[in-house]
Amino acid sequence: MDPQKMLHALEYDRIIDQLIQQATSETGKKAAAGLQPSLQGDEVQRRLQSTAEAMDLLRLKGSLSLEAVSDIHPALRRARIGGLLTAMELLRVAGTAGAEKTVRSVLEGVDPEEASLFLLRELSAQLRETRMLARRIRRAIDEDGVVNDDASSELSRIRRNIQQLQESIRTTLDEFLRHSSYQKMLQDPIITQRNDRYVIPVKQEYRGALRGIVHDQSASGQTLFIEPQAVVDQNNRLRELELAEEREVERILGELTGEVADQADDLEMNLTLLTQLDLILAKARLGNQMKGIVPGVNRDGYIRLKRARHPLIPIEEAVPNDVELGREYQAIVITGPNTGGKTVTLKTVGLLALMAQSGLPIPAEEESELPIFSGVYADIGDEQSIEQNLSTFSSHMTHIVDILDSIDANSLVLLDELGAGTDPTEGAALAISVLERVLEQGCRVVATTHYNELKLYAHARKGVTNASVEFDVESLSPTYRLQTGVPGRSNAFEISRRLGLPEEIIEAAKSQLSSEENRLEEMIGALSDDRRRAEKERAEAEALRKQAEGLLQDLKLKMESWDREKERIREAARREAKAVVSRAKREANEVLDQLHRWAQERPQELKEHRLIEAKKRLDDAEPELPIHRSVNREPTRQIRVGDEVLVRTLGQKGQVIDQLGEREFQVQVGIMKMKVDREQLEWKGSPTQESPTQGGTSYRRQSNTVRPELDLRGQMVEEAIPEIDKYLDDALLAGFDHVSLIHGKGTGALRTGVRKFLDQHSRVKSYRSGGQGEGGLGVTVVELS
Repeated sequence: MDPQKMLHALEYDRIIDQLIQQATSETGKKAAAGLQPSLQGDEVQRRLQSTAEAMDLLRLKGSLSLEAVSDIHPALRRARIGGLLTAMELLRVAGTAGAEKTVRSVLEGVDPEEASLFLLRELSAQLRETRMLARRIRRAIDEDGVVNDDASSELSRIRRNIQQLQESIRTTLDEFLRHSSYQKMLQDPIITQRNDRYVIPVKQEYRGALRGIVHDQSASGQTLFIEPQAVVDQNNRLRELELAEEREVERILGELTGEVADQADDLEMNLTLLTQLDLILAKARLGNQMKGIVPGVNRDGYIRLKRARHPLIPIEEAVPNDVELGREYQAIVITGPNTGGKTVTLKTVGLLALMAQSGLPIPAEEESELPIFSGVYADIGDEQSIEQNLSTFSSHMTHIVDILDSIDANSLVLLDELGAGTDPTEGAALAISVLERVLEQGCRVVATTHYNELKLYAHARKGVTNASVEFDVESLSPTYRLQTGVPGRSNAFEISRRLGLPEEIIEAAKSQLSSEENRLEEMIGALSDDRRRAEKERAEAEALRKQAEGLLQDLKLKMESWDREKERIREAARREAKAVVSRAKREANEVLDQLHRWAQERPQELKEHRLIEAKKRLDDAEPELPIHRSVNREPTRQIRVGDEVLVRTLGQKGQVIDQLGEREFQVQVGIMKMKVDREQLEWKGSPTQESPTQGGTSYRRQSNTVRPELDLRGQMVEEAIPEIDKYLDDALLAGFDHVSLIHGKGTGALRTGVRKFLDQHSRVKSYRSGGQGEGGLGVTVVELS
């Protein structure tokens, strides 16, 4: 089967046209025009990785143009065999030679910690140094292709002499023009050139009156262009100098051509590498233009597209859809009304697969994945083959026969309006048989149809699922939203009713349907209603789950913080107690020493054994383990709603939001609400008693001290949260409305903890994952309010 025909059917050539526009070099555009999907997994992954790196490079550096790179292969071939390159050819060589320095300087300017750019740096490392050749050519030739005066000292001398001689000739001829004896002979008082010699226009009747050489005459014959005898010698000398100039220019061009020949291999190598780089950058620019991402690649044969759009439909008009194929089911059968988006969905899947295997970004969201298909085969459209005199059905069957002869287990097969163009009963039977054959081969299949029999087949056949494009009966228009798991309804009766067709006609039409067809429509309607309810309930459950996870994570953080604070207080108390007792021991020892001396002086008044017993009692008084904290219960202090309190069991401050009983209050601590007994609360303040300017420190930060991103990589969640909290305050003070939190991908634990904290932050308006050009899933972009 002709692969190019398949690519055309899926509009791959239109994507290539857009890619060509994004390339900046002549050779890059040629490479883009010849880009084909790869069938090799390693090559596809390398292509996609290089595109992702190029998107990072454009994000960090803005642009890298290679428009100076030209196809210099013909010039290199001529230089190798001793031909002479023109000044313009040498300038094209200089553009390609100088691009080596441009590429290296741009890549060297990217911090490896910001973006590794492994493949792009590897490509850059292969470039040969040709910048000196470019510098010598540009020093000798200006941008208009003229050899500069200072290209050599000899050329500079010759051109000075030419200029001086030209001025001398003009001075002599000016005397002729001003001389009264000659003015009547002149047709016009001007100096011009004929055959590279300076002449003046003389009237025909004065030919014999002026000595000189006739070089030309006007079309009417009334004017002769005469070189006066007075300047003939000067013109001869000028011509000699001009010939000398030509020889010197040719010598300079020959010298530069020789240098090009010496470095021809290096230039050829660089041209190949620069062309590859320009193609990679063109892919990245196209990805940015369509707001695409670089998809993941798997070897398990499954498709997972998240909010995928058709790349040729304007972003503001395209409806994104999720598509999964290859895990739970092998085939999707899409049904629904005409112009409802079935074919667009089918083309989207096929085209994005081809783009990914070409190394192109796809218009979808992060975490989208595609396998490496051995081929993408499509039968799309119902155009008749006039040349072969084939009907619509025959044309479809011809394509399908070719597809069946070409597919294998790693193929993606796309069948539009399968079985159309013939008797519905026979067409449906053939469609089921074709699907069975393709499924037996192990292919991944997406098919569209109108036949009810295929809806039932997809419902009953293992590995096949129904899908439909949603239709809004109220507005009588498609929504283009794909619903997997639900077959499409014809909606003919509902549309007719909305358009005003009498009810008795609709009921009569319904009576013409078989009981099986009625049951099928009822089943589809019930499934659609159940799905809508399930989606609503799932969305609500998901929201509750996220809220619960956020509360749990916050509680864990609070508990961990509480445990650390308790341990810190206990340790401080132990150290303080030991210090107090040690100090008391020192004082007691001093007292005992004094008593001992006094006893020696007065033995009759104090016994030695009593002194020893007293010292032992002091030794036993030193504490070994934890002390018990005394709690000031403040039984007489009245607590009211709105008061700030310390919850002693948590060691955290909160606010009283409700009084539940005489001795029980509801307290808000962070995002937690809890019931707390009065004895566990310590009053800290009342809103009415505190000045809003007290108890805090006002400060202002300059925006140049706050960066628009915060790097949290390598931190634990509990370490990151306080830092984020302080950073968001600083960012708000600095005037930022968008900031980026860099947490990396890793296991996802840090990202989850960060986002749960953002969900509860009062000044966070919204947040999202970074796009491909912003760091992807490793970055959360926060909008502040």
